[in-house]
Amino acid sequence: MLTREELPVRQAEPEEPAPKGRRPAFHLNRQGRAAHVFLIPWQLGFLLITAVPLFASLYLAFTDYDILNAPEWTGLENFRRMVHDEQFWASVKVTLVYVVVSVPLQLGFALLLALILDRGLSGLAFYRSAFYLPSLLGTSVAIAILWREIFGDDGLINKGLAFIGINGESWLQNPKTALATLIVLNVWTFGSPMVIFLAGLRQIPDELYEAAKVDGAGVWRQFTHVTVPLLTPIIFFNLILQTIGAFQTFTQAHIISGGTGGPANSTLFYTLYVYQQGFVAFDMGYASALAWVLMAAIAAITALHFLVSKYWVFYGDN
Repeated sequence: MLTREELPVRQAEPEEPAPKGRRPAFHLNRQGRAAHVFLIPWQLGFLLITAVPLFASLYLAFTDYDILNAPEWTGLENFRRMVHDEQFWASVKVTLVYVVVSVPLQLGFALLLALILDRGLSGLAFYRSAFYLPSLLGTSVAIAILWREIFGDDGLINKGLAFIGINGESWLQNPKTALATLIVLNVWTFGSPMVIFLAGLRQIPDELYEAAKVDGAGVWRQFTHVTVPLLTPIIFFNLILQTIGAFQTFTQAHIISGGTGGPANSTLFYTLYVYQQGFVAFDMGYASALAWVLMAAIAAITALHFLVSKYWVFYGDN
């Protein structure tokens, strides 16, 4: 009888290579199958709520569609119409002024407050939450109504001016000041970029400031040569987010102007004009074309930001 050591060892048979042109079958384990099951609601939501309406609007952009009748293919007619549409160009002008003025002011104010809070104030958590609150409420209907009451004929601003003997006009009915009130409202919603700036400031090593002090750098030189260069990725991130959000501003202008964009088109934001064409004039084809032009403009401006960022944004490996 052979012992275990004397038994012949069975050599493992070499595996046959998979036939060329055929990939090995992909098998999901139990966790993988469970993950796909839980993703089904999101996938259905993305398909039905985002993807299908997106491509439907792309088709409608080349049609004449008034909701009641079937779409009629018109080709590029909606886009040619924009060239001669005075309201379109007025909305473009108002939106560009709003973005160019309000976004830098908002980011500058947010950075200033972040620098103040970064100095180690007591109750930092309370101030951070209190300053962040306007970002949550700034785009709401309630705040837009409140803003209308503050800057109206008998609003808080004019009552304060009357107290010192100045008769103020309605800030919202004057074409020269109506857009400025919306810019102030956007600047007031500084909480979100401020929190991000504050997190970035906390990541800057104190050793760099100490080294700058040793070299004789004052507060301003420390800010311009240490804080700003190391904070440029955060500035760039906030700039992208706030620029996209400013282009999409709608609620404030709609509530304050009553959906008209007045006075004298001074608050006719691009999104408000899209709303007027789609849900007031029921010209869904033209509204879809306007929406796609806005999306293309935002994409182009965002791409331009990324191209220019290599000249002023400094990362850790630079």
